[in-house]
Amino acid sequence: MDDDDVDLEALLDLATPWCLRVVATLGIPGLLAGGREHVEDLAAASGCDARALAGVLGHLARRGVVRDLGGGRFGPTPATERLGGMARFLSLDGIGGRMAGAWASLPGYVRTGRPGYAEVFGLPWWDDLAAHPDLAAEFDALMGPAGHGTPDDVELAGGWDEVRTVVDVGGGTGAALAQLLRRHPGVRGVLVDLPGTVARSDATFAGAGVADRVSTVGQSFFDPLPAGADVYLLRKVLNDWPEPEQVALLRRCAEAAGQAEPPGRVVIVRSVVPDGTRRGLMIETLLLGGVAPTLDEFRRLAEVAGLTVVVAGTQASGDHVVECATA
Repeated sequence: MDDDDVDLEALLDLATPWCLRVVATLGIPGLLAGGREHVEDLAAASGCDARALAGVLGHLARRGVVRDLGGGRFGPTPATERLGGMARFLSLDGIGGRMAGAWASLPGYVRTGRPGYAEVFGLPWWDDLAAHPDLAAEFDALMGPAGHGTPDDVELAGGWDEVRTVVDVGGGTGAALAQLLRRHPGVRGVLVDLPGTVARSDATFAGAGVADRVSTVGQSFFDPLPAGADVYLLRKVLNDWPEPEQVALLRRCAEAAGQAEPPGRVVIVRSVVPDGTRRGLMIETLLLGGVAPTLDEFRRLAEVAGLTVVVAGTQASGDHVVECATA
């Protein structure tokens, strides 16, 4: 792309993302879908100032997100419907506000290489969620099917036929583990995550019909993990952390997998990027300081933790998966 092709003004636009989040917070997409049109009615229903709201909707109309019908009236577009479906995670009154506000810590991160979330919100990320259970519940939902959809199956070298037990390390409320157990009826599962998170997993496992084949362990995954399983699964977890914590987590997996007979495998999903991949800035970096390692970088980390990479590649789902054996 030539320099002249870069629309710098569009890239610098902060009004549009904030306007989108404000109308999501106010529930405007749902009001438009329900037939309300006039800005006075929309403002009354959402509890805001009509003149200010008209400015926000006018801006979004110029971006094609809503339709300007004239005379202070607005209508929905397909983009409005999509925005409504995302509203619970964009609302500035909930987890969306934390995610959006975390970008204010970017200058500090660039200067120091460490996350500055606590400088914005007063507490580090996990401590903040622990102090606000409603935010923690929204985050759990964001990490589950409501936010990311139903996860694809993980293909293992040699298949799942010989696997008896899988430990989903940092598996949230169990959405991914529940789907895995449904697809592989001969496998039992163990969910490991913080106590408040695993406490919200019962409905997930019951709804999937696998509650009789799963147990939960509420703890930090930096503490010793349940030992002796065939597979230790880290799905989009490792990239949340800086290198020292990545090594510590891998070492815990290696210790636990090494106590199986034969030794278990450690499987990393969506946390390692292929060599030569250009890495972008992720929100996880601002929240926790994490960066997804390249495969070469991961080999070094795995070796320090007592693991050896045996299989790595991009699967049909598009996920990059790395399998490790205990060294």
